[in-house]
Amino acid sequence: MKNIYIIGVGLIGGSFALDMKKQYQNVTIYGIDNNPDHIKDAIVLGVIDKEATLNDLSKADLVIVAIPVDATVDLLPGLLDKVADHTLVIDVGSTKEDLCLKVKDHPNRRNFLASHPIAGTEFSGPSAAINDLFQGKTIIICDVEETAFKLQEKALKLFKDLGMRIRYMKPKSHDKHIAYMSHLSHISSFMLGKTVIEKEKNERDIFDMAGSGFESTVRLAKSSPEMWTPIFKQNKTNVIETLDEYISNLKQFKRLMEEEDFDGIYNEMKNTNYIKQILKGIE
Repeated sequence: MKNIYIIGVGLIGGSFALDMKKQYQNVTIYGIDNNPDHIKDAIVLGVIDKEATLNDLSKADLVIVAIPVDATVDLLPGLLDKVADHTLVIDVGSTKEDLCLKVKDHPNRRNFLASHPIAGTEFSGPSAAINDLFQGKTIIICDVEETAFKLQEKALKLFKDLGMRIRYMKPKSHDKHIAYMSHLSHISSFMLGKTVIEKEKNERDIFDMAGSGFESTVRLAKSSPEMWTPIFKQNKTNVIETLDEYISNLKQFKRLMEEEDFDGIYNEMKNTNYIKQILKGIE
């Protein structure tokens, strides 16, 4: 791979660019972004080498699409119209079912690989890009059988070279599971932040009294609404289902408090401590 095009030079796209520049010699990283300041910053920071446009994609060996999921759904068919037979197009969005359905019958569907790296931070923009973001992280690949075999091989080598673990899922299953494991935690963080802002009117009190527990729980509330609103929209059905179950558990906890059933509260927390055993393997 010599000519790599990153569409969306923020945290994920930029981090891919940094890692590929470190991993591979003689590659040129081109950046495409609707925000001219992002392109300028990405060049100054050394995230990308040059600016490009969508009309340049016929020269690409690899295209990574790292923009909000609704924009990806709209843009991807046109991208596939432009690429050469040898070009691999990868998206890295957090929802997959709508996207895979959108290009299911596209003549160049074989050039596309639907993927989702389980990696990131709460920050955005080119300055958020970091080296080794994907080291030891899982990347989920959906509908791999729809991608040309030689391009599958190219993608798998890239992911392994960047230190990622590979897992395969169907798009519908991916969107259901990710609603629990990612989307719900972001909603919880946003709503905790909202509750504190509304009830604690004094900003100094929030700053002085916020311990590490609050800070870690509300960290995701600093995430980009421009990115997360489309995710919630595309995964609406699964998100609502997870919210129903989460709200039911919150109501149960509240009922135990009202009834002063602290043995019940203890048991709820004790049983939930099992999550430590599940997560031990990824620490």
